[in-house]
Amino acid sequence: MSSAITRLEAYKDDTMKRIPLPEHAARELFFTTDEDDERVWMPIGDGILARPMLFNPVQGSWVTLIKADKPGIVSRHRHPAPVTGYTLEGAWGYLEHDWTATPGSFLFEPAGETHTLVVDPEVGHMKCLFHNFGPLIFVDAEGNQTGYDDVFTRLEKFKAHYEANGLGAEFATRLIR
Repeated sequence: MSSAITRLEAYKDDTMKRIPLPEHAARELFFTTDEDDERVWMPIGDGILARPMLFNPVQGSWVTLIKADKPGIVSRHRHPAPVTGYTLEGAWGYLEHDWTATPGSFLFEPAGETHTLVVDPEVGHMKCLFHNFGPLIFVDAEGNQTGYDDVFTRLEKFKAHYEANGLGAEFATRLIR
């Protein structure tokens, strides 16, 4: 038993009482990621994978881990809503900005931001946790729209991916809150 669980168990005695959730409140979502099961990662480009963590269709947002195993462009897109990102591994940045995100870097992107996400060629890989508060509009080098993703299209893509690889669509739907 880990020391964290031991510490928590010390507080769970007969005098402790659980406070119930309000009647219509959603349950928390807690899980540990299985990094060894490649089926949880959906390819979204050459050497680029995504793993959903949360879908919130009520607010139109989603949380995703994005990882790339080689240098190059991950995507070029525009955000009509804010995005936050937290870098876990590697290094990446935007061609339109002069900073490089490394492990421990936090990013807030305001609505209206258009950028080209690239993996740093010297490091050659990246993994970042992104929270999209709204859709992604994919654009070409001139800024013309080439595609679109929102919480609903992302959820459907992940459901199809998990259904096809044996995990089942419910692997994605269980992440809805």
